[in-house]
Amino acid sequence: MAEEQAAADSQAPQQQFTLQRIYTKDISFESPSTPDIFRQQWQPSVNIDLNTKSARVDEEGNHEVVLTLTVTAKMDEETAFLVEVQQAGIFFVVGIEGEALRQVLATVGPNILFPYARESIDALVVKGGFPPLMLSPVNFEALYRQAVANQAQQENAVAQEDAPA
Repeated sequence: MAEEQAAADSQAPQQQFTLQRIYTKDISFESPSTPDIFRQQWQPSVNIDLNTKSARVDEEGNHEVVLTLTVTAKMDEETAFLVEVQQAGIFFVVGIEGEALRQVLATVGPNILFPYARESIDALVVKGGFPPLMLSPVNFEALYRQAVANQAQQENAVAQEDAPA
């Protein structure tokens, strides 16, 4: 019995998720209202847009995950600064397929990349003459679950529209 289990275990592919490389794919900083914006008391409204995408890089199991963070700080209607960072990584994934693979690439990859993107954004903002911008941690697992639920709702709505009356 133990020999059968050992044989089955040796035949089952081992799950592996390994970071190969982290890099900046694109980076941008704009401060269109300087220097006039520096004369105002600093109380901006800050908007943060976050996006992730992934793609298979090769047939060996390497995947690229790109985390895009866009931060816009406005004073009234004036844009104080706009910063965008695309932080990317190559991850080697074996033994994980289908929905589990999508989930790992949409949650674990961005969790690894986020601190690098956050540091890049903060450094750009400070070098632009503005106070430090400490972005709060992001729960990528919750965002993934929300995206899956939203997609299911949309599919149900489309199915109901297409159903014969």
